[in-house]
Amino acid sequence: MREPERRGPRPASVPVSETAAVVLDGAGVVVARSQSAATLLECSPGQICAPLLGLLARAGTEVGPAGRLVTVSGGDVPGGDHAGRKVPLVCTVVRLAARTPADSDAEPQWLVLVTPTETAVEAAERDARRRRMVLSRAAAAGIGASLDVIELAETLVNLLVPDFADLATVDIAEPVLVGDEPPHLDTSGDVRLRRTAAAQSPEISAEDLLAVGEALPPVRDSTLMRPLMKGLPVVVPDVSILHAKLGVDPESLPLFVPRGAHSSVAVPLYGRGLILGCVTVWRSRPASAFGEEDAVLLQDVVSRAALGVDNARRYTKEHQSALALQRSLLPRSALDCAAVETVGVYRPASGGMGVGGDWFDVIPLPSLRVAFVVGDVVGHGLEATAAMARLRTAVQALADLDLDPGELLTHLDDLVLGFSSEQMTGESRAEPAVLGATCLYAVYDPVAGQCVAATAGHPPPALLPPGDEPAFVGLVPGPPLGIGGMPFEVTEFDVRPGSMLAFFTDGLVESRGGDIGEGMDRLRSALAGANPSLALGEISQDIFDRVLPREPSDDVALLLARTRVLSSDQVAEWELDPDLSLVAHARELVTDRLSDWDLDELGFATELVVSELVTNAIRYAGGPVGLRLIRDRVLVCEVSDPSSTQPRLRRARETDEGGRGLFLVAQLSDRWGCRFTSTGKTIWTEQPIGGTLG
Repeated sequence: MREPERRGPRPASVPVSETAAVVLDGAGVVVARSQSAATLLECSPGQICAPLLGLLARAGTEVGPAGRLVTVSGGDVPGGDHAGRKVPLVCTVVRLAARTPADSDAEPQWLVLVTPTETAVEAAERDARRRRMVLSRAAAAGIGASLDVIELAETLVNLLVPDFADLATVDIAEPVLVGDEPPHLDTSGDVRLRRTAAAQSPEISAEDLLAVGEALPPVRDSTLMRPLMKGLPVVVPDVSILHAKLGVDPESLPLFVPRGAHSSVAVPLYGRGLILGCVTVWRSRPASAFGEEDAVLLQDVVSRAALGVDNARRYTKEHQSALALQRSLLPRSALDCAAVETVGVYRPASGGMGVGGDWFDVIPLPSLRVAFVVGDVVGHGLEATAAMARLRTAVQALADLDLDPGELLTHLDDLVLGFSSEQMTGESRAEPAVLGATCLYAVYDPVAGQCVAATAGHPPPALLPPGDEPAFVGLVPGPPLGIGGMPFEVTEFDVRPGSMLAFFTDGLVESRGGDIGEGMDRLRSALAGANPSLALGEISQDIFDRVLPREPSDDVALLLARTRVLSSDQVAEWELDPDLSLVAHARELVTDRLSDWDLDELGFATELVVSELVTNAIRYAGGPVGLRLIRDRVLVCEVSDPSSTQPRLRRARETDEGGRGLFLVAQLSDRWGCRFTSTGKTIWTEQPIGGTLG
């Protein structure tokens, strides 16, 4: 194995395609000639040009007007001297017309155009140059168009085979394949490569060659391998050199050298002093062996590929970082609680679009209710992911306030406008993506079997009742986030037990050049064909397979929820008149129901909680007062009244006669809170069943 030699420019000679011109008089004397004619013909001005003299007599016998062309080829003309060797000539003779009427009787003159023909060797050289030029142009146009390392490697081997080589392989450093930067290495024995792409023509056998996807065995350092470590190509004019000096054991040699190959060139994918990989090409007989010009051309092509591989590596690193960040910000994919069973799936876009800002969320709410959130942030990349994180955090904070969907989206819209003002003042660089973001917020109540939802420019969910056809919920569409000043209408709809809700982003139903209506029809058909006995994870995969194209142009978030309804023996509710004497009756009702549920251990604490909350409701809000107990994994106690006053927890002073009620409730409960309704407010508490207070 040796490095290609660097040669100087070739000696100047007449190109084979250049045509020489000679002007002769009737006697064959040279009147004028072009400079190239001196190389092809030994004829000087004023002398008879013997090689062309016979052509004049033949041309003079031609009948026709002046200017008639006569072409004579090959053996009729003695060979000219071209670049130091005799070559056959092709001559074209034309009689020159008289310049003036007075010259019409003058002796005629002849223009002879002399063109050397190509030999077989010259034709082969010209064809080789043409193929090199085509390869160079194809490499410039095709390499680097992809941001996927494997796709780029496959493009490269397909360019090289079969026009340039009979077999081509691309081996990529293992750190590069996962987006990492390879370490600086000095010896070939430390390089770890993996076969990434290969292409071959039928003329060469590669059955024993290392397969794509497998790791290359280490090759010890040697004088033959050191040029590669410096970024230089190596030419192997005879593969017997590899058999003798490659430095691998005979059993491993067939993994490196294909049978039937007689010459090879190896060029490293070299960038910024790092070995990113190696490209190796092979030729088999009867093709000519690789030469220095081939090595130079391949080095030019591979240098383009090295730049593309490094760019693809950087993109892979950023893509994986953004994807890891995106998935770390999403909730766990599966959730199973009293109200629903859910599965959420996120799939990034393909084709170099990168990770986007689609997200979903499932937020447990008080009274065993569940909030479903799905949203879409404009754009792709880390900025879109960061914007998504801010929106998701804001939704979680607002959901903790137990707002209705329309009010929550209104507050979220105000926050987005605040993000926009940060960007306008230059205080934030990553928030333009939140403008125009869409969001859908829905709350499901397993006690009532109802769902309320509102949307900010987001597609409506699909509802599949058991044994029925799927349909999209008729939500009143609201504007995207960041518009401001527009209300978000709340829609309430019944959900039967065992129904499936499908929340999704527009990437599932919308594609470039396609109609969103057609996409929603495909989704409806996929839901209609879903097997209800399958797990939600399998159903979501089946929906992706049926609805999404093979390479989606946008990222997609899909959230499936299978609803449940609490049975009547899990809920107890009463309505009390605004009479303080009924507080004792309320305690009795609660104690009896807890005894029926075998929850006597919670009786004392629940009596105190109910007594305090019912007393406050009657004293400060009037009536009627609602009292409800819900039993599942926790015991929920709710007291409702017509007042819209927000109760506040405070620490009473020693001299205060009151103000200790909510403090007592907070100490006896695991959690407590207040939510407002259309008729007033509801104060709720949660106590763990079979455990201690947290």
